[in-house]
Formats: sequence, structure tokens, C-alpha cells
Amino acid sequence: MTERLLQFIWQFQYFNKNQLQLPGGETFEIIHPGALNTNQGPDFLAASIRIGKATIIGPVELHIKTSGWYKHAHQHDHNYDKVILHVVWEDDLDSSASPIPVLSLRDRVSKILLQQYADWMNSRWFIACEKQIAQVSNITWLSWNERLLVERLQRKSKMAFDYLQQNNQHWEETFWWLLARNFGIRVNAETFEAVARSLSLSILGKHRNQLVQLEALLIGQAGLLTKEFTDDYALLLKDTYHFYKSKYNLKQNFQAAAFLRMRPASFPTIRLAQLGALVHQSGHLFSKIKEFTSIQDVKALLDVTASGYWDNHYIFDQPSLERPKRTGDMMVNNIIINTIVPTLFAYGHQRQEQEYKDKALRWLEALETEDNTITRGFTGCGIASRSAFQSQALIELKSQYCDHKRCLDCAVGNTLLKKNLVM
Repeated sequence: MTERLLQFIWQFQYFNKNQLQLPGGETFEIIHPGALNTNQGPDFLAASIRIGKATIIGPVELHIKTSGWYKHAHQHDHNYDKVILHVVWEDDLDSSASPIPVLSLRDRVSKILLQQYADWMNSRWFIACEKQIAQVSNITWLSWNERLLVERLQRKSKMAFDYLQQNNQHWEETFWWLLARNFGIRVNAETFEAVARSLSLSILGKHRNQLVQLEALLIGQAGLLTKEFTDDYALLLKDTYHFYKSKYNLKQNFQAAAFLRMRPASFPTIRLAQLGALVHQSGHLFSKIKEFTSIQDVKALLDVTASGYWDNHYIFDQPSLERPKRTGDMMVNNIIINTIVPTLFAYGHQRQEQEYKDKALRWLEALETEDNTITRGFTGCGIASRSAFQSQALIELKSQYCDHKRCLDCAVGNTLLKKNLVM
């Protein structure tokens, strides 16, 4: 037994409430368990109980053992002076004379429920409840998916809010940093973000009509123009970069972009060239995205192709088979899911404009589901996602609940444990 499990059992009253008696022999009835307190003080507030004919309202404190009250020195803490009930798993003291009524739950909780919870805590499966999860109704999933997705977007919004504090509440600049980070994918996210921070939108705006200059600035700041090249285009970019590096006094106090463990289509040279093409094609990106109503307009904006040099190159000085380097559907969807939707949601949240938050959710519903180890794992458990809305919810469920065994905080875990209430 853990205190969190005991809190869960008390909160949802998952125990046998028939013929309740306190250690002194008084009849006892629970009217309301109270509200879980996440701050300092007793575990539950504003509970309501009836002892004999008297109805009492006040806080409730929980411990594994009755002696926990004294172990935590609550008898000396005025925050606990008004506690009306001490709920314990095991009454290890003579509580008949206690000034605070004590209720022991040890013999009132289903052994099946306890065994199920223990099995989940010791599970090494993909998710602890993978053998039972398919039993959960569609109605439960509908509400739980929406809550999971909102939690995920709120968590992701924190990065945008942190950036806004750093750049004087500049939404376009914040979006530029997040967009560049996304283009860097996992390996180069930090470096690409650092590049974006070093190249403000005011600098990029001066060169928006000159794609060569944009590529030189982006690729050069990423530390990829330091070698001795033989290729004319590489030499042009290098010379251009050194001119503007001196002009703008650009600093490179961050790690150069890496090529390790990635497919050629995701090489930093290609992604930076595509990022340059996107800036070249359209200024004020976030303002435009805010005005879009259709997800197709967003996809069209992000569907860019790197300049002609990259048609037959992945890196400088090494020609390859000719293939235009488009961002492609997978990358476009990735940017929408991981940058555009969270930023739009954060914008709506900060400005208290629900239309932007609703639009973000609609766009996720309009995108096809993601295909990754998490979505495939849930499919193997009988839970298939049909849109990015659902796949993002499942990723949040796995990463924030299942991986941390937060079964008691999960609507799925609650539903399945409730099935095991038989004593």
C-alpha cells in the first residue's frame, strides 16, 4: 500500500462502506470524501461525515498507519487542528480514545483491486494495462483523448511562453526560433535554434529576396562553411557568409550542426536550405498562419524546395543523383504537429482568444495519424489512432502517464480498477 493509492481509494470511495464503525463503536457514515488538497495541510478538504446523528464538515488526513500522525508531528501543527477524520490503511495504535476518529480501510478494499494495481506497478510490458486496455469504452476514450491533448499542448506552450519572456513578447521571433528548432529535428534542434536566435528576423528581412544570402547566413551560422571547398557554389556561400558575418558581427558560440545517424534527406545542409527557401518565399510567417482557416493552406506554405544546387547534392563537393529536395508530406506534418499547432494554441491561451485554440485542435483532427513506436505499440494493444489528434493524445498518455506508472491519475486506469471493486 502507498499513500497515493490510499488517497485514490478514499477519493473515489472504492471500499466497502457498509456498517461502518469507529474504534469507539460509534456508527459512522461518509456523506462526501472532500476535495483532494494539492497544497500544504490535510489530504482532503471540506469532507462531510455523520457520526451518530451529528453531521461534521472539515478536513480529512490519510496515513498508511495511524502512528503516521505522530511520526509527522501533526499533533503540533495547527494546520491539522480541524481534522474531522483520520483515514488509515492499518490502525497500529489503540485509537478508541483518540480525539480524532480513525477509520481503517484494510479489510474493506477488494483484494482483486489491490492485486491488479500491484501487477501494474511490477509490469514490464509496453504499458502496464495492455492486456485490459481494449475493454475501455469509446465514450471514456473520447473525453480522455481531449484532456490528454490539451495537457500536451499546455505543456508545449510553456516553451513558447519562456521564449516570449526572452524576446520582449515578440510572437514572430518566438515562432522563428521554434520553427528553426523543428527543422533541426532531434539531433540538431539545439543548434538550429541557436542559429535562429543569432539571426533575428530583422536581419533575415534584409535578405529575404536573395536566397543565396539566406543560405549563406543559415548554413554559415550552423558551422558548415568552415572547410576548404572546391565547389563554386560552396565557395560563393562561404565568401558571402564571411562578408555578412563581419557586417553583423555574428557570433558562433554554439556547437556546429551534426550529420551523424540520420538519413541524407535530413542532413542539416538540406534542412537549412529548405528553411532558407521558406523564409525566401514568405515573410511574417506566423501572422499568415494565424489568418489561415484551412490546413491545406498551411501545408502549401510549408511545401518548399531547396535551391537548385541541392537537386544533386546532400553535402558540399559531393554530387549525388538528381532529386529535388522538397520538405515533403512527412516533414510538413511534423512541423504542423510540433510547432504550428502548439504555438497557435499558446497564442490563443495567452490572448484568451478561443478561436485560435479551437483552430489548433481542428488542424490536428484533419491530419493523418503519426506512425511511430508509440502509436504502433497502442495498435498492438487494440487502440488504433486515426488522426494526429489521437496520436498526440496517445503519445502524451505513454510519456506522461504510462511510463511513470501514473495509473491512478489516468482515466483508463480508473475505469479498469473500478471493474475490480468486488470484495
